[in-house]
Amino acid sequence: MNAITLLIITILVFVLAYRYYAVFIMAKVLSFDPERQTPAHFMNNGYDYKPMNRWVLFGHHFAAISGAGPLVGPVLAAQFGYLPGFIWILVGSVLAGAVHDVIILFASIRYGGHSITEIARLELGKTAGWTTAVAVLFIVITALTGLAMVVVNALAESSWAMFTISMTVPIAIFIGFYMEKLRPGRVGEASAIGVALVLTCVFLGEPLARSGFAHWFIFSRPQLSVMLALYGAAASILPVWLLLAPRDYLSSYMKIGTIALLAVGIVWVRPDIQAPAFSRFVSGGGPIIPGAVWPYVCITIACGAISGFHALVSSGTTPKLISSEADIKFIGYGAMLMEGVVSVMALIAATVLAPGDYFAINLSPAAFQKLGMDTVNLSQMSAAVGEVLRDRAGGAVSLAVGMAQIFSSVPGMRHLLAYWYHFAIMFETLFILTTIDAGTRIARYLLQEILAHAYQPFSDAGWWPGVIITSLMVSASWGWMLLTGNVSTIWPMFGTANQLLATIALALCTTFIIDWSGPRYALVTFIPFLFMLPTTVAAGLINIVANYLPRRDMQGYINAGLTVFMLVLVAIITFISVREWLRLLKAISKSKIVPCPRSLVS
Repeated sequence: MNAITLLIITILVFVLAYRYYAVFIMAKVLSFDPERQTPAHFMNNGYDYKPMNRWVLFGHHFAAISGAGPLVGPVLAAQFGYLPGFIWILVGSVLAGAVHDVIILFASIRYGGHSITEIARLELGKTAGWTTAVAVLFIVITALTGLAMVVVNALAESSWAMFTISMTVPIAIFIGFYMEKLRPGRVGEASAIGVALVLTCVFLGEPLARSGFAHWFIFSRPQLSVMLALYGAAASILPVWLLLAPRDYLSSYMKIGTIALLAVGIVWVRPDIQAPAFSRFVSGGGPIIPGAVWPYVCITIACGAISGFHALVSSGTTPKLISSEADIKFIGYGAMLMEGVVSVMALIAATVLAPGDYFAINLSPAAFQKLGMDTVNLSQMSAAVGEVLRDRAGGAVSLAVGMAQIFSSVPGMRHLLAYWYHFAIMFETLFILTTIDAGTRIARYLLQEILAHAYQPFSDAGWWPGVIITSLMVSASWGWMLLTGNVSTIWPMFGTANQLLATIALALCTTFIIDWSGPRYALVTFIPFLFMLPTTVAAGLINIVANYLPRRDMQGYINAGLTVFMLVLVAIITFISVREWLRLLKAISKSKIVPCPRSLVS
């Protein structure tokens, strides 16, 4: 199989989905109103609520939703072969992920920018609201741990990568001031300056890595874990226009540009897929993610096809910033399809590697030896990039190696292999950090909403003690989990938690549509819900029995208990949702009146 074939199929499917299915969702299912004022206008406070240019907001939204999942998930799922992951990315993105994102975004806008937990309370009642709040807060902290783990594994002991990434923070703050204070409205001008500065830092990283200053940017995994938690807290506390939005905006177009460049490289090089369509691990026993292709391909790919984390962004920062309901399709549905393209690109980059090289990167030497495989190009690649590439679990390094191999195969580019590798590491880390900072801020919103029921000042977004306390609480929580876990414990937990949240969101979307547009349109979320519920529950149970309890240590028992806790919360929300569906259907049947779009917020 040639990589170009996968790329062409992906683009054709996504273009058709955006042209027809997205239009159907917006016009028929949601009946959007482009003239209706959004919360960004009637609740504008210049801090959390603020109308934003649709291109800047697309950049922020895309950067916030597309964390480690579309990069690392497909890479790790490549252990099953290229075909299971490819099929799930296409089907999941079009029929589940993008629909999930756009409906949650629309509902949040119509509910005044409220979070998914508040929407659950208003749609399903107080019990469901509280259960959802606890489930969402717990799941988002788990998800942030999984995202941060990938960054730590990619940056540890690498001065070049660490220098480049750390410099994006002051660059983003400068661009934030530039767009907000110095040259308001000059988005293109600010973008050009920001991208030029980031690329300059990529090239300056190489001489720095060879200089006497390199040790200033070399940190261990525990040190990076603490630094990431502190960064997440700072990004959550500072005004959205100062760090979060400009950093996400710059990162997103760097990401899209890199993906476009990778597509050009694939077309030029025409690499063959080295991985088989189905590997011997499809029926279980995978060395990286221990489990069978179902349900693990779904929870491993995670954000690359559907993500509960997207529900947090679509009911978190984005609905507070969107200027018109006409932009919902472009930002909600379009960003998810763009993430699907990224996922396919990551899958291609992983599967063009020789299987021996792929597994040697993602496994310990002892585990790799048991597979009876040999490496092909890994030693030469390690020497060329100046880094040890073996035993770098987490998917980030294998993706960077695959991307660098494609880029450097373009005529005249072989001598730039080290630059391509570190550019790819920078690209991946930017991707993930934008989700960490946005996710920490969203978790802060959720925690403030919960604590406001006990102490009313927490409900005020401008009350600085509440902002600081909740930001530190969230960052400390996922920072502690990051310090005590590893890829075999954190990533399955992240994938399961993320997909369980997507299941909750699909149940809520189904309730909203039945009440909003009628039962027949609710099938667009009910059918994905019917698939996701058994998939995520099965994955959770397999994790407990096959992954956590056999460890026979405290971390394994804690992870097992947390997974049981998540499954119980999802069961409660599912029960309440089904009960509400039956009540609504009975009421509609008795009244013989078809629901019509209504005004939720004046």
